[in-house]
Amino acid sequence: MSPYLMFLLAVIFSVCIFAIVKGGPAERRAGLIFAAGTIGVELVHFTLPRETQGGLLLAMDGFVAIGFLLLALRYASVWLGAAMILQGVQFSLHAYYFVVGGQRGNTYAMINNIDSAGVLLCLVVGTIMAWRKRSIAAK
Repeated sequence: MSPYLMFLLAVIFSVCIFAIVKGGPAERRAGLIFAAGTIGVELVHFTLPRETQGGLLLAMDGFVAIGFLLLALRYASVWLGAAMILQGVQFSLHAYYFVVGGQRGNTYAMINNIDSAGVLLCLVVGTIMAWRKRSIAAK
């Protein structure tokens, strides 16, 4: 495992833990969903040959997108809507590469990483907003 991948996974799981510990119910559930999706994606990467990963990567992104959709319907927050849309973009990216059978190169990696960073940013913003709202209510 490369140091770059280890760093990215540390960032992802740090944000998820932050959401679970400091967030409200929506942020906690979103953190759990994103962490589970990340674990699933990494299991696919480490256990299957690259040629057979497409369908399962698509399924994992679908799992996260549907989870965010259900949370957005339940909690109706702007950050969840943005995270859901970004996760839909991620799903579309994997669907495109799966359907056309394209090789995942630098463009794929760049779009994938920027999109994931956007979802994480939404999760951080939502968690900070929930944390702040709770602290103001406690005063």
